[in-house]
Amino acid sequence: MFNAELLLEKLIPFLHSPLGVCLFIPFYAIWVTLLLPGVWASMLAGVLYGTWVGSFIVFVGACLGAEAAFLLSRTFLRNFINGFMENSPKLKALEKAVSREGLRLIFLTRLSPAFPFSLLNFAYGLSKVSMRDYSIGLIGILPGTILFCGLGDLAGDVARFGQVLSGRSDMASLFLRCIGIFATFAVVWIVGRAARKAIQESDLDN
Repeated sequence: MFNAELLLEKLIPFLHSPLGVCLFIPFYAIWVTLLLPGVWASMLAGVLYGTWVGSFIVFVGACLGAEAAFLLSRTFLRNFINGFMENSPKLKALEKAVSREGLRLIFLTRLSPAFPFSLLNFAYGLSKVSMRDYSIGLIGILPGTILFCGLGDLAGDVARFGQVLSGRSDMASLFLRCIGIFATFAVVWIVGRAARKAIQESDLDN
């Protein structure tokens, strides 16, 4: 019988190794290219590597996956993705808005987890946005990346809550980390509203 817990116990030490860290990057890239939810993989990186190292690993992997999806959508999968987009008016409207607004709108939508990261990669491949603007816009995923890796890191600390009770963990640093996560969440939420407003304004202009 398959034992997920036993498999995880054996896998975690490997993921902590230098080879495991290197393989996590292409794993994340493939994960998001296959339209799987990046939130869980980001939180796993936070649990395994901490907020900052995990965020760096996730950012590199996400960028690789995003570039791959963009190029696939612009070349081999263009007809397939275009057919899919016809059944999704919201994504189609976003693709048209990005074709007009370019980098500004790409950056805003990347800042907000409210917009599906993996789907946007393919949708933007159909737009007229340049590869340069698309790539620069990926910087916008950093706040969300730090947020979810931070949540994963925090979950790891909570799982070892006995260390806090025994005085072996610094409660002040835990509190500050919580404040930082909530602050990042607030920024991401505010920018998400700005992105939706920009899309609405772009639609009204036509």
